[in-house]
Amino acid sequence: MTTIPFTPRRFRTAAAHYLQGRPPYAAGLFPRIARTCGLAPSHRVMDLGCGPGQIAVALAPFAGEVVGIDPEPEMLAVAAETAERAGVRVTLHQGSSYDLGPQFGRFRLVTMGRSFHWMDRVETLRRLDGMIDPEGAVVLIHDDHPKVPDNRWAKPFRELIERYAGGDSARAMLRSPDWLNHTAVLLDSPFSRLEEVAVIERRRIPTETLIDRALSMSGTAPDRIGDRVTALIAEIEGLMAEHEADGMVTEVVTSSALIARRPGTD
Repeated sequence: MTTIPFTPRRFRTAAAHYLQGRPPYAAGLFPRIARTCGLAPSHRVMDLGCGPGQIAVALAPFAGEVVGIDPEPEMLAVAAETAERAGVRVTLHQGSSYDLGPQFGRFRLVTMGRSFHWMDRVETLRRLDGMIDPEGAVVLIHDDHPKVPDNRWAKPFRELIERYAGGDSARAMLRSPDWLNHTAVLLDSPFSRLEEVAVIERRRIPTETLIDRALSMSGTAPDRIGDRVTALIAEIEGLMAEHEADGMVTEVVTSSALIARRPGTD
């Protein structure tokens, strides 16, 4: 099992660009997660690797308490602002999957969005097995761009990011033939009963969003690519000039939740 070495402050300079750049998860996904998992006001939720808090904030209306954990102080600061703007309460802790233990208590759900691959996945699931209620679940939340005409810009955009992030060893590990996908890891874990729910949306976004998206990624964050930031921005603007209309571009986004429970649970 390949595990990416833990780098606590990997997203230090990416945090300022994250909410503006990354595709927001579809709002309609979260009621479906809550309904599928039987989430109630008496339950607790942990958002592990919470980043700027999108998932924690979205699930707060469905739970009694939501705890967000992230190793990056800049991300936690953004998460606190996100919760305040939304008018919900989220308890935030600086830490990581390597800090998991009984001191956090028990949870109905533990969610992870764009974070599970940064962890020792087998060890994380082993620890969560002792922290999640018998009827509870691990929920991996993900976004993707399906192959539809509106997304014809997405492949060259990814290729551009890969070129600038070429020296990132962690990114190379994720693309290695030895890397097991999350489904394979879950099937060999205590949480091997899997189901998936998804919402597909067509959106119009400002072209500038894609600049923030690039700078929000660990491999192309400002502190990682340094004086190449200006060149990256110029290349993104040149690429999107072929696809934008009035400064806007269309994207189709699939927001999905892979819900993993123990065998035998309803």
